[in-house]
Amino acid sequence: MKKEFMKPEYFENRELSWLGFDERILGEARDKGNRLFERLKFLSITSSNLDEFFMVRVASLKDMVNAEYSKKDFSGMTPQQQLDAIHDRVHHFVSSQYSTWQRSLLPELLQSGLQVIEDHEKLNEEQGRYVDQYFVENVYPVLTPMAVDSSRPFPLIVNKTLNLGALLRKKNEENGELEFATVQVPAVLPRIVRIPPVEKNVKSVILLEEIIARNMSQLFLSYDVLCVHPYRIMRNADLTIDEDEASDLLKEIQKQLKKRQWGEVIRLEVDDKMDKRLLKILKKEFDIKEDSIYRIGGPLDLTFLMKMYGLEGFDDYKEPRYLPQQVPELTGHADIFEEIRKKDILLHHPYQTFDPVVDFIKKAAKDSQVLAIKQTLYRVSGNSPIIAALAQAAENGKQVSVLVELKARFDEENNIAWAKMLERAGCHVIYGLVGLKTHSKITLVVRQEEDGIRRYVHLGTGNYNDSTAKLYTDMGLLTCSESVGEDATAVFNMLSGYSEPASWNKLSLAPLWLRERFLTMIQRESAYARNGEPAHIVAKMNSLCDPELIGALYEANAAGVKIDLIVRGICSLKVGIPGISDHISVRSIVGSFLEHTRIYYFLNGGQEEVYLASADWMPRNLDRRVEILFPVENENLKKEVMHVLEIQLQDTLKAQIKQADGSYEKVDRRGKPALCAQEYFMEYARNLNKPQEDMLHDRVFIPAEPVEE
Repeated sequence: MKKEFMKPEYFENRELSWLGFDERILGEARDKGNRLFERLKFLSITSSNLDEFFMVRVASLKDMVNAEYSKKDFSGMTPQQQLDAIHDRVHHFVSSQYSTWQRSLLPELLQSGLQVIEDHEKLNEEQGRYVDQYFVENVYPVLTPMAVDSSRPFPLIVNKTLNLGALLRKKNEENGELEFATVQVPAVLPRIVRIPPVEKNVKSVILLEEIIARNMSQLFLSYDVLCVHPYRIMRNADLTIDEDEASDLLKEIQKQLKKRQWGEVIRLEVDDKMDKRLLKILKKEFDIKEDSIYRIGGPLDLTFLMKMYGLEGFDDYKEPRYLPQQVPELTGHADIFEEIRKKDILLHHPYQTFDPVVDFIKKAAKDSQVLAIKQTLYRVSGNSPIIAALAQAAENGKQVSVLVELKARFDEENNIAWAKMLERAGCHVIYGLVGLKTHSKITLVVRQEEDGIRRYVHLGTGNYNDSTAKLYTDMGLLTCSESVGEDATAVFNMLSGYSEPASWNKLSLAPLWLRERFLTMIQRESAYARNGEPAHIVAKMNSLCDPELIGALYEANAAGVKIDLIVRGICSLKVGIPGISDHISVRSIVGSFLEHTRIYYFLNGGQEEVYLASADWMPRNLDRRVEILFPVENENLKKEVMHVLEIQLQDTLKAQIKQADGSYEKVDRRGKPALCAQEYFMEYARNLNKPQEDMLHDRVFIPAEPVEE
């Protein structure tokens, strides 16, 4: 890569770019064009996102600083500079979160008929009696008050739990010593508690921590409670596993998971009215600096808003629930193997149901002609029908091989449980590869048919998770292509043994071949442009922060290639730099569904190539994970995937366009149709299942007329 394209000033810091993504989600919470309860959901998501960001990304930077590591990243920032910039930006972000909650959402909730009481002192007499009775009957038996004195050391405060800290003094000892006590707000009880309403048409709720705070004196009967304030900590949750030294990876991960609860405290959230003496105790015990303390003007941990979204009686303030549509080729009693033999089948979730993927494995588990099933699992749902089908297949005597990725962050415990269950059922379980995460999404079914062995393959951009498949946009391909089947066999031989094929028919895999494949295709477009031919790249992904690929895109831009990027989250590429990125557009779409599909399009001199993949353009995907890129070669299916890209590039309602200064702005809608890509594909999927005579010839949902602003 030429040095002229790799200057630090041409790259945006990865962590700050991610914060920009969370800010775009917050923008959806602030957008009064969204329904009220949808806005609650977006605000909740910003909070859960921020938690994970601190536990992993900020924790990693703190580890670097503690180790006195000062090497700069590709944007020219040291770990300490990144931490300083993060804290500065997050403090502003948290202020915006709570401003949105207090000034906008709370008043609108009251207007909609929901009163949220944040301060127990504002309860009326009837509500007070109800809350006190609720405490005695439901809460008091569950609580474990913990005092701190010479015989009782400061207790372990568990990561992400909500706690109440209190200062106490023995009764009748006006000048007695202050003592500290803490109570964990039990997660086993509902945090949102319905209470008698203030008036007929209003539902009233109060948060559990306020009920406990109101009754704190009942937990310390010999003491006067001087003050009670909520607090919450975030610990370093990034696991450090020496896989080369681990004789049993499963046991090593189980051991490391226990250490998470003892990780270094990297963020402390406190009530902004907290007594200074109480804060001083917490600050000392957690050994935390001032910039890592977040004073909150409202309820801590806004993830409770996702539970509030589930309250009944507010359907008018929510988007109508979308029912994923059937896949036309697989409706009714169609034999899935027979249909795949006819032609490749493209799946587009959540617009189309995930059921065919589940049915594919269920049918294979029961089919007497199926000899073997092989599958990779990264994240699965809590009560996964796929796991149950794989176990049944093994019990039915089929060869079942499953790679369960134990290192899938925050799903480690679930995956350990699934792995053990599959082993008990008789499956061959592989725990991933040393030093790599297996992030690819592939299933291979080997079937004995009249004309010999046939291999059926499912490849996807998303996890084998029937729950998230209703929320994430992903695409999958069902095929019995002989060349893809050969590659799929090679993939599983590589994962289970030491076999590395010298070449591939159709698939490209990370970490050995995929980076070079992407670079070759980008450079090929550059060559077309230099020869004066049209050249175009369209890439849709979750994140873009690989410096080598960004440099290749800059070089392609300089050659004259038109580049359109649809990047939901992190984007370290800067736009609008003369001669470097002035032919590159970047847009991010944040909507009701989480955009998760990875699609890569190359004009290729008119011989268009379209690929789907499990991989983003990030160093971790290309260098430290097993990922798969697969082509869509059927011309009709290729057009379907290109259609997805075209519509997303036309989105004028949810798309935000990256600016030269790194900010994002909504699309200027003047003279353009009002088009939301996600709503478009919901309607498009419905139309696919209508009788042919009722459908538009080209099956295109017509957007609204242009809006003049």
